[in-house]
Amino acid sequence: MIGLSRTLEHARDRYDVIVVGSGYGGGVSASRLARAGKSVAVLERGREVLAGGFPSRFPDLKNEMQVTGKKLRTGPSSALYDVRLGEDMHVLVGCGLGGGSLINAGVALRPDDRVFIDPCWPDEVARDGLLDEGFRRACLWLNPQADPRADSFTKYRTLQSAGAALGHSIVRPTITVSFEPQTNVVGVEQPGCTRCGDCCGGCNVGAKNSVALTYLPDAVRHGAELFTHAGVRYVRKQPDGTWTVHVRRLDRKDDSDEIVLRADVVILSAGTLGTSEILLRSRAHGLALSDRAGASFSANGDIIAFGYGAREPVNAVGVGHPAKLEGVEIGAAVSGQLEIDDDSVLANELRVQEGVLPSAIAPVLPVLFLPNGRLLGALQSLVNGVYKGPFARLQTFFAVSHDSASGRFVLDDDRLSLRWPDAKNEPVYARLDEILSKVVAQSGGSYVKNPLSGTVMGHQPATAHPLGGAGMGRDSGTGVINHKGQVFDTGAGHGTGDVHAGLYVVDGSVMPRSLGVNPLLTITALAERTLLLMQQDFGLSFDAEPLQGVRATPQDLSPFLAA
Repeated sequence: MIGLSRTLEHARDRYDVIVVGSGYGGGVSASRLARAGKSVAVLERGREVLAGGFPSRFPDLKNEMQVTGKKLRTGPSSALYDVRLGEDMHVLVGCGLGGGSLINAGVALRPDDRVFIDPCWPDEVARDGLLDEGFRRACLWLNPQADPRADSFTKYRTLQSAGAALGHSIVRPTITVSFEPQTNVVGVEQPGCTRCGDCCGGCNVGAKNSVALTYLPDAVRHGAELFTHAGVRYVRKQPDGTWTVHVRRLDRKDDSDEIVLRADVVILSAGTLGTSEILLRSRAHGLALSDRAGASFSANGDIIAFGYGAREPVNAVGVGHPAKLEGVEIGAAVSGQLEIDDDSVLANELRVQEGVLPSAIAPVLPVLFLPNGRLLGALQSLVNGVYKGPFARLQTFFAVSHDSASGRFVLDDDRLSLRWPDAKNEPVYARLDEILSKVVAQSGGSYVKNPLSGTVMGHQPATAHPLGGAGMGRDSGTGVINHKGQVFDTGAGHGTGDVHAGLYVVDGSVMPRSLGVNPLLTITALAERTLLLMQQDFGLSFDAEPLQGVRATPQDLSPFLAA
């Protein structure tokens, strides 16, 4: 199957726009500006993974892990799962063409309106009406939908029963998965979901409405060029007002050779970690930035936890595609959600989702639980397999809420480091522990906050929804960027509202606070809003309407790739 991307030797020296990163923000930016007729290059540090190429066995999964700690670096730089071990918090992000959309659960929810009236946001975000249009476009393109058969799965019914006993009702959240075959918004034909449960391992069916199957094919069709294994180091403003982007090739053993590309506009969409690192390194190379650069990191009140030993089978381990067990349906990675609301205190709101672990991790699950003393059950599952015995009764929970967004990124020996000494004491974790313990107890199991707490993972909290680091603000004293995504310029002679012409941030790093829901839809909506504002400011002509009467498979886009 032919993909969308090429390697850097095909890159030109100069583009109208360079987009760094290919997740939700990068995908929106590339699609819209390519539709406007601009020459666009997308630089992605990871590689392209097509449906059918995501890991389905544990040896493959192991080879797709890159793990970085203060004194640790293992795995290839293009590995799909990027784990950052921190002294205060661990972070998991995706690495590949399509960013986090490749390996997330696809839960697409709009935050409570109270999130956007928080004074940490610039006033325009809540008042100019463009955010609503951004959400409309995001929903049109990502097509989130609830599973119409959610209540047929045991993991859903288990959470439903436990929630009801505690006075909480279950809902079916919308997720970016197509449950029936479709020709999507850009003409790509997608099969329907097989409910194999492997969303978070990478969809080998092709049913997930990832950026790689929506915004990026549209960008390519309109002339954008996508480059993988491109590790952007920093950006620099030139005397003539253009920008240089300093890149290392990551597909060679010696990645020290630097390539320099030039553009009129640079959009940083490398994700919360990537964009923060590029900005901080750019400041070290002379770029004048707000002192808020790296600040207000939020884990989005995130937790992944487990219930061990429920009374009845839960069936929350994926079977993969092709299925490892014939005739078994697990459901999507998330099918049901408990909504615990608080009309008076936003920070107390919680969303608890029943989750599924990817099939590739199944063989090693018993070993993961050994450090917590569950030796007997683990050994039994090693014999019987995780689809029988104790691990058939394992519950997985993904939960999101609110935290104080008090983390801060710094460069430590030229590498990004997160500092948040009091992270584990954030009140949200006690609230989540309390509700999850009750949910698990109702199912007859034992609450396991972290099966790896006795290992290198330690007792630090972990998040898969990192936000902030380049947050929006009213001026350079309160944020890194303005409401349009433009980076504040704090150089000599500049006012607090002045910006670097041609430098934007469009990804999860722009959030000045937690969202309380899975962030993908908000990231996409804010990206659409930023591009609407760019359209106005630059007098661009483009729309966001679906392609009419077009049908294509990803390989059919190959004619749109330059030779």
